[in-house]
Amino acid sequence: MSSRSNNGWLYLMLLPAVILTFVFSYLPIGGLVMAFQDYQPWLGFTKSPWVGLEQFRTIFEFPDAVQVIWNTVFIAAFKIIAGLFVPFFFALLLNEVRVQSFKRSVQTLVYLPHFLSWVVLGGILVDVLSPSGGILNRFLGVIGIEPIFFLGNGNWFRATVIISDVWKEFGFSTIVYLAALAGINPSLYEAAESDGASRFQQTVHVTIPSLIPIMIVLGTLSLGSILNAGFDQIFNLYSSLVYSKGDIIDTYVYRMGIQSGQLSFGAAFGFFKSVISTLLIVFSYRMAYKYGNYKIF
Repeated sequence: MSSRSNNGWLYLMLLPAVILTFVFSYLPIGGLVMAFQDYQPWLGFTKSPWVGLEQFRTIFEFPDAVQVIWNTVFIAAFKIIAGLFVPFFFALLLNEVRVQSFKRSVQTLVYLPHFLSWVVLGGILVDVLSPSGGILNRFLGVIGIEPIFFLGNGNWFRATVIISDVWKEFGFSTIVYLAALAGINPSLYEAAESDGASRFQQTVHVTIPSLIPIMIVLGTLSLGSILNAGFDQIFNLYSSLVYSKGDIIDTYVYRMGIQSGQLSFGAAFGFFKSVISTLLIVFSYRMAYKYGNYKIF
């Protein structure tokens, strides 16, 4: 029997995933035609009037839209930067722990938030950061600091979003660096130790240089997500009080396209974001291959 017939059941197991991918990822692509129309649901795709690039011009005519793009880039950029350096230094610290049971316990604890959805974490953060009875503001009151409206003040909201995202994800990212640490040749440490290098000097001259390439790869690949500031997180935390500083492209498209019924404008804005993100992904993979010798195919 041929290998194809032997693997028939394996191909069959892939069928549900292929169908779901087609239905939710490829089939909706046809809806992008709305970006070039003044789409009316009762007229459908075929009878709605065509307006060409009018919806795309509107994007840059709306002051809110330009501010939303800046909010997205600002929040996403700081998430990427913090998401690179925090797990990097945490992995270095965790690597120095010699009690394996404690090391594994800490790694598990910081890894757990990654598995919690923002629906759950959003509810927790709303309670913890409440200006009236939240635990954090109660603590600030004890030391004489006035309550802070973390989720109602634009500047504090940005900081809260960035810090909470790093707290949720840095444990998962740490695993990548720990895997890279495990691949460092032990003979490098032995040679450094025989030359009289202290543990700190070994970290500076052996460990960190060995981690820099993987950090460059991760940082370069992150460029492709510079316009993805985290819809789930923002949607579960923001309110109309922080639209000026916390509204991002995805939440803006949701409000304008779904809630306000401007389907063509929402489709155009989403299409614009997708095109830019695709170009950034292509650029980031080329840079990762050039500077980190990273490639998928």
